[in-house]
Amino acid sequence: QMQALSDDEVGAQALEWRRRALQGEWHARGMAHEFERELRRRTGAPVSNYDSLDLRPLELRAAVQRRWWRFWQAR
Repeated sequence: QMQALSDDEVGAQALEWRRRALQGEWHARGMAHEFERELRRRTGAPVSNYDSLDLRPLELRAAVQRRWWRFWQAR
């Protein structure tokens, strides 16, 4: 029955079921997943914004500035 719906209708149903799932409805999460999966199948994977990705080498990303004090010595 999902194949008979337009892309906009599938998107609206996905949003509605996701909203219902967030409100605690028992089987809504599964339904939201089905509609979202159908929407991804039709439209393809979402486009990533590569401008916001951290493309530094792993060593630089993992290097965290250490605090000059140790949290267990805080008073």
